[in-house]
Amino acid sequence: MLKPADNKKWALLVPTSMGVRITPENSQPVYCSDRFVMQATSAETNAASIASYLGLPVKVLTAFVDGSPIADFIKANLRSRGMTVEAKIVDQGGPWGYRHQFNIADSGSGVRGPRVCNDRAGEVGRTLDAGDFDLDRIFGEEGVGILHLSGLIAALSESTGRLCLAAAEKAKQYGTLVSFDLNYRASFWKGREAELRELFSSIASKADILIGNEEDYQLCLGISGPEAGGRDIPAKIGAYKEMIGLARESYPGAKLFAATLREVEDANNHLWGGIMLEGSEWREILPRRITVLDRIGGGDGFVGGLLYGISRGFTGDRLLSFAWASGALATTFATDYAQPCDEEQILAIAEGNARVKR
Repeated sequence: MLKPADNKKWALLVPTSMGVRITPENSQPVYCSDRFVMQATSAETNAASIASYLGLPVKVLTAFVDGSPIADFIKANLRSRGMTVEAKIVDQGGPWGYRHQFNIADSGSGVRGPRVCNDRAGEVGRTLDAGDFDLDRIFGEEGVGILHLSGLIAALSESTGRLCLAAAEKAKQYGTLVSFDLNYRASFWKGREAELRELFSSIASKADILIGNEEDYQLCLGISGPEAGGRDIPAKIGAYKEMIGLARESYPGAKLFAATLREVEDANNHLWGGIMLEGSEWREILPRRITVLDRIGGGDGFVGGLLYGISRGFTGDRLLSFAWASGALATTFATDYAQPCDEEQILAIAEGNARVKR
């Protein structure tokens, strides 16, 4: 059974670059809106929110712009999620210096699909490097159950890639499980394909838990698999298993592989499923219809549920069901991270029970 050691101060550690997401009210498009809601965001803290809201100790490694009101907004949000932050503080360097990235998001509605624009010029998180944190103290003295890395922070810059690789190496030295969500983004990879393929392969070789969709495994690691997107996923399950089987051959140190399964009927109606190879045992949830308020963060919710379940000792069908339901829960929130009130809420989703609780 894949289970982190109990004598660790932090159940989960996530390096990340924090920013803000602004979304129009009432699911309207960005270009014709004049009222927006702002929230703090990053893929890695989105995933960590399942554990923090359910009471596990979570630590975030990041960077903040000194004196920035956006940084203060993000800090307050992370405190509200119950997360502890250790951060590098960076001088802004004038009006054209560093800042926190803006994610400008149209959630879509019905037949109109979502559109997301990332404004990352001068992003302070790109300065993060391996020397910014005392990794021996964090992993050796404080102790970490699971280190979770995302392909977004790994590919953000050369220095963030060094941080992720150094953290993975240090985690292995101190008996910490390493989770790697491949999270391919074409704009991050453009012109850097050879460099990032080598980096991602190095991190994956140290991972105990390897996660991605069909596109992630193929484009990040060069593993052949089914065509991305499309319909009739149940007919492709064999191709998904073959793809994950090839990943296991390439990265035999990993004990658990997982992939989300998604068919999009329209912006608010998806078929949502998941597949997992745990040791030599396959588990699958064929896509089930879910109603979506905002799809952004659903994959992070799946990852967060998986990591929380592993931290709690869940295995088999229970583990995959908890991950699946955590991802489904995330799509019901206006934030791009799930905010579960208790395990029961997530388990009810897994069971298909949406009855009122009084």
